[in-house]
Amino acid sequence: MWLLGAVVPGLVAASWLLVRLTGICELWWSGPLLAFGAIPVLDHLLGPDPSNPPESALAWLSGDRLYRWATYLYLPNQYGSLMLACWFWAGGGWVTMTFADKFGLMMTVGLIGGLAINAAHDLGHTREQFERRLSKIALAQTCYGHFFVEHNRGHHVRVATPEDPASARFGENLYAFVPRSVVGGMRSAWRLEAGRLAGLAKSPWTLRNNVLNAWLLSILLFAVLAVWFGPEVLPWLIGQAIIGFGLLETVNYVEHYGLRRQKLPSGRYERVRPSHSWNSNTVVANVFLFHLQRHSDHHSNPLRPYQALRHVEEAPQLPAGYSTMLLLAMVPPLWHRVMDPRVLDFYRGDLRLAALKPDRRRAVCRRLRSTDGESVLPYRRVAPRVHCRTGHVLRRHRPV
Repeated sequence: MWLLGAVVPGLVAASWLLVRLTGICELWWSGPLLAFGAIPVLDHLLGPDPSNPPESALAWLSGDRLYRWATYLYLPNQYGSLMLACWFWAGGGWVTMTFADKFGLMMTVGLIGGLAINAAHDLGHTREQFERRLSKIALAQTCYGHFFVEHNRGHHVRVATPEDPASARFGENLYAFVPRSVVGGMRSAWRLEAGRLAGLAKSPWTLRNNVLNAWLLSILLFAVLAVWFGPEVLPWLIGQAIIGFGLLETVNYVEHYGLRRQKLPSGRYERVRPSHSWNSNTVVANVFLFHLQRHSDHHSNPLRPYQALRHVEEAPQLPAGYSTMLLLAMVPPLWHRVMDPRVLDFYRGDLRLAALKPDRRRAVCRRLRSTDGESVLPYRRVAPRVHCRTGHVLRRHRPV
């Protein structure tokens, strides 16, 4: 079933064919309809993924090349769909497209680009130079090539700490988080590469800078497409790139919301544990996202390929799959009503353990009716009856 992830870019061709056959122009929006309509329903109907490889099978799974081909195949399909979309935007395809149709196609292509970042994410977690180059190519569509540097050398080192721009704070809404994460990630990636090159006695202004050459690859890609199909495709290319990395940052927001690694007496942070990432394990989203939902195991074992990732029952569990949680994140009041009590439950109401910005502590304590500014007791009164079976799992696992 992993090959299903690689056929997602076929949505562009499928949308065009269905519009031609039926005349229903709304089908240009097939990407959002699938991601935020069909997948949440299927996840709810099919439930959790029962497969969890035993320790004895991990080495064999990690070495099986079939699973790598599922990610390799995504790239030619990705760029085939991008060129096809440019042809449609430029007036090809024997169809007449309104602005709404082109916008729907932009959303579909942007979601394909966002999933390409996920494929690049898995390809980038390897020591093989060939796969790391493929990762950069996959990221070019969304102009997010610096993710290759920041995610591996920045996010994985600083995850769930105040120094990590990609770890959302308790009480922070999505629309405040995304700009902070985008700008912070770019700055961090540049500093990491500049530091690496300084150690080699080289200027950061060189093509050996992995941030610079990745950005140049995106500029080259957009320039070629604009010359080939005409400059009218540029606004749509920029729009789909924003949708693509916006999808990634929304996933980042969900994955670590409110969780914090604690500082040890030595001044260093505790090592990364499953308790520092929200986990989910629904069948359909697991297939299309290459097990990204098993995020706790990924951070505990970053070099473990997606097919060998395991569901960690002791990790904090999301109440639904990623597709559903992304929709919730887009509506901040609904998100906070569902997720804030789960963070508080995980930390037994102790606000000092959550990822709470110091200058926000007073406002959050007032909202949660804390009497001492440090805890919420009894913390279940914040939003009763929002805890499901997951709550029992969380209460069994406490941070150090």
